[in-house]
Amino acid sequence: MALALGALATAFVSHAAAQTTDPFQPTFTDPRNVQRFGRPPDGVTRSTQPVILPPLSGGAGETGFDSTGSIRKKKIVKRKPGEKHLGTTSPKPGAKTTTTTTAPLSSQPLASRSNAPQVAARASYADAFKPPDAAPRPRRPLIPFQEAYDPIGIRAGDFLLRPSIEITRGIDSNPARVQNGTRSWFTTIAPELQARSQWSRHELGANLRGSYNVYDSSPSTPSLNRPSADAKVFGRLDVTRDTRFDLEGRFLVGTDNPGSPNLTAGLAKLPIYTTYGGTVGVAQRFNHLELGVKAGVDRTTYRDSQLTDGSTFSNHDRDYNQYGGQARVSYEVTPGVKPFVEIGADRRIHDLAIDRNGVQRDSRALTPKLGTTFELTRILTGELSVGYLTRSYQDPALQPLRGAVADGSLIWVASGLTTATLTASSRAEESIVAGISGSLRRDAGVQVDHAFRRWLIGTVKLGYGTEQFVGSIRADTRTSLGAALAYKFNRDWQLKGEVRQEWMRSNVADVGYRASIFMLGLKWQR
Repeated sequence: MALALGALATAFVSHAAAQTTDPFQPTFTDPRNVQRFGRPPDGVTRSTQPVILPPLSGGAGETGFDSTGSIRKKKIVKRKPGEKHLGTTSPKPGAKTTTTTTAPLSSQPLASRSNAPQVAARASYADAFKPPDAAPRPRRPLIPFQEAYDPIGIRAGDFLLRPSIEITRGIDSNPARVQNGTRSWFTTIAPELQARSQWSRHELGANLRGSYNVYDSSPSTPSLNRPSADAKVFGRLDVTRDTRFDLEGRFLVGTDNPGSPNLTAGLAKLPIYTTYGGTVGVAQRFNHLELGVKAGVDRTTYRDSQLTDGSTFSNHDRDYNQYGGQARVSYEVTPGVKPFVEIGADRRIHDLAIDRNGVQRDSRALTPKLGTTFELTRILTGELSVGYLTRSYQDPALQPLRGAVADGSLIWVASGLTTATLTASSRAEESIVAGISGSLRRDAGVQVDHAFRRWLIGTVKLGYGTEQFVGSIRADTRTSLGAALAYKFNRDWQLKGEVRQEWMRSNVADVGYRASIFMLGLKWQR
């Protein structure tokens, strides 16, 4: 038994010695020891002192993440009285001072930036990988939001063009707008072009609309074929942030409305008139206050009337020039609401001093107005004004034309599917009837559009207007009611149908009329 216990003790000691000389045990005693594992070289003995390792922590150093959740206290080093700051030494007398220039942080290697602040040590990715002298990429202009069936337009350089054309076939129960008129089929061709510049400053645009109505041949409607055109070219020149110039050129072609008292008997065709002119204006803004002035000139000429017997009649006495000006003062009370005070004046000078009835029709007009503009988060936008028009004539036999006027256009987006539009206009019309100075015409209309689907739009229209003839007891009232439906196949094509009813009532006998119109058209747009 004693021999067995001795052998067991000897084996235990040998096993412990083998564990001490384990070739896979690392050594930390000699920093010059290149051989980290295995037996130490000859002449070198291992240290018997225990190796003290830094305590394990839950983070990655002094500034790393601490996963233990313990609150780390900032180490505060207190200096004794008279002791200098750590790391600062005073140079000895007579010693040379060496100035060391430190390279910028961005040019130092990452290893030398370990003690720098975190924000300065982290180089920007864009600065590190941006090519030298790289020019910035040009940004394309943002495309405005478009519905699924809205036209995209055509880009031509810096301009966006939106062309369209509509062909309509319909029937009118009273195209001549007379009492007990005869119905007729008609065809209307209406092209249109809208152009807008896409500049960051300034603006240049154009709205060109035209139409031509062709009525089927019938004994009662040979003279109702007529053209119509309305073209405007406008621009804005932004001199400074608060100063701008407004420019506009216009061109208008039309005829007297069927049923107008200015139409003489025996006409083979409706006489065509042409109006062209321009306006120049300047506006200056002083914070919330804005001042604007405009001046314009227009020229109106009439073609000779063609009679049924083949002869012609001159309308040269209806030609005139109009010179006008306008001044407006507005103040922005709240964002989107800007009330204004406006005064306008014009003068009409006819080519012939005496017309066919032997009177002088040159006149002057003055129109003060009060109104406001709206732009309330795109829910209510537009302008509305009311005023009073006074037009006095050179011939004392012609009575002055006076009356209240209203002008404006408002768009109310009631919901994402419904939009309502209100329009109002007032103007003084010329007359060639003996004893009548002119007529004051007022028109107002409401249109409601509702989208049953994105491709199916329903429309309801209501119109009301009055016309007072100065120098006569005659006063006319016009009313219209209509409904339309548009089916959009895609962005380019749509089918439109409309039905409209019109009434005109007058205090003069045998003047009023009633008309029913049915139309079906195909429209192409881009």
